[in-house]
Amino acid sequence: MQSILRNPLASPFTLGLSNAAAFGASLGILFFQGGVMIGSATAYATISNPLLVTVLAFVFAMAATSIMILLVRVTDCTPETIILAGLAISSIFSAGLAFLQYIADDVALSGIVFWQFGSLSKVTWGHLCIVAVALILAAVYFFYKRWDYNAMEAGEDIASGLGVNVKATRYLGLIASAALTAIVVSFMGVIGFIGLIGPHIVKRVIGNDNRYVLLGSMIVGAMVLLVAYVIGTYAFYTVIPVGIITSAIGGPLFIFILLRGRRRK
Repeated sequence: MQSILRNPLASPFTLGLSNAAAFGASLGILFFQGGVMIGSATAYATISNPLLVTVLAFVFAMAATSIMILLVRVTDCTPETIILAGLAISSIFSAGLAFLQYIADDVALSGIVFWQFGSLSKVTWGHLCIVAVALILAAVYFFYKRWDYNAMEAGEDIASGLGVNVKATRYLGLIASAALTAIVVSFMGVIGFIGLIGPHIVKRVIGNDNRYVLLGSMIVGAMVLLVAYVIGTYAFYTVIPVGIITSAIGGPLFIFILLRGRRRK
């Protein structure tokens, strides 16, 4: 997304997919028989119909993507405008999510908040198989288009001169990224900053060549997630959801990377 939109702040989360998925999951918990149960042996809410909640989270994440793509096709907007449209979509779904939380009772509210905490404990081996298939398909497509992404980072005119269909590449890249993100978020909840921090760390080390950035981002993102999971599981007297840890360490790390890059200039 950072390559095809030529924006260092582009990620599925800054484009509103996470808030859209959270809104869909909250609808399932609150209205469509995806309610929660509080077990006597645990302090955590258990979603009674996780499949329905997962499906609704995926549907609304893809709906946010469809709205964004429609705006691009109707208005022929620039990559910068796509980012602004994503922020607007994120704000709309955030307002809807706040409204659902406001009208929810205590039990439903606890389920909604717990789902929003990105956590690996929600995932089964069956879910991981689905994520793995989606990841492999998306990765094959991204690697196949790696030269097109390199060309697009040099500018749309240059990419078009090299034979790249810029609009089609941008649309398909957004759809593939959004579909992969929607699947992951619908199973695990919102885990922020992974998709934003990983590429920046790799680019600071090996440059902007997508032949290496794509694979490096996958490896570094996995390492960041693993470290956050270990910290959240073993560093405190209680288990902290990994989404909280990634946000806590991701924000300062992102600021550090930006300041370091500014000093080099």
